[in-house]
Amino acid sequence: MPTPSSSSPAPLSSDSLHPATATDANPLRNAAERIDAVLFDYGMVLSGPADPAAWARLRVVSGLDEKHLHVAYWALRHDYDRGALTGTAYWQAVAAHAAVAAFDNTQLAALKAADIDLWAQLNTPMVEWSARLQRAGLRTGILSNIGDDIAAGIVARFPWLARFDHCTWSHAFGLAKPDPAIYIETAKALQVAPGNVLFIDDRAENIAAADALGMQALHYTTHPAFEREMRARGLDCLLNAGLSAATGEAPSRHPLRPDPQTAAK
Repeated sequence: MPTPSSSSPAPLSSDSLHPATATDANPLRNAAERIDAVLFDYGMVLSGPADPAAWARLRVVSGLDEKHLHVAYWALRHDYDRGALTGTAYWQAVAAHAAVAAFDNTQLAALKAADIDLWAQLNTPMVEWSARLQRAGLRTGILSNIGDDIAAGIVARFPWLARFDHCTWSHAFGLAKPDPAIYIETAKALQVAPGNVLFIDDRAENIAAADALGMQALHYTTHPAFEREMRARGLDCLLNAGLSAATGEAPSRHPLRPDPQTAAK
């Protein structure tokens, strides 16, 4: 499983990476050319909506009705995501919150398995786009609020997660979005200044926190809306990144900047 770097590099300056020039007159062009990494949320961005069949299994195994499971599941989720609770402790806390008997080992195993399945339906267009960015040579990362057992489960299930340059699973940091520190540490691990990161998340509060740190943040709702917003920001090159590589042509060094040898011709 990808783990946070034990020795993070010093913060990078956006100005030192891309100093201003006299031609910096187009703000949309400038925004596009400043992107050195794309940082994805996992749940509801790389993954799709919660699997109804897995949620039904949680209800059966827990013995809780819809209302009580929903309330208990989400009431304790942030503590699970930030590593204050392990998977086992989380599910026992769910039982206590719902005022039912503690779950036995068989129930715990079934609940953990169903919880992994709950978030294992993929958002195929975004997964494919991340792969194309990687083929085009752009740095990619994941910043996800996620508990220990779910993180271990999805990493074991999806080998393509290893292609990301860095994955921040919140439980391993003891922090969770929207805490500013987890964004800063992730940018350090990617070795990219916050202002050079395009961050994509489905929750407004997480987008607001990224905005406050100077990241280029985009609120993901549906894929058509995402593509419209990318084009409105002048980021068509990012949307099309890696397409030439998929057809066997050599990708450019960076989807937003021409190869120096090509540019010199």
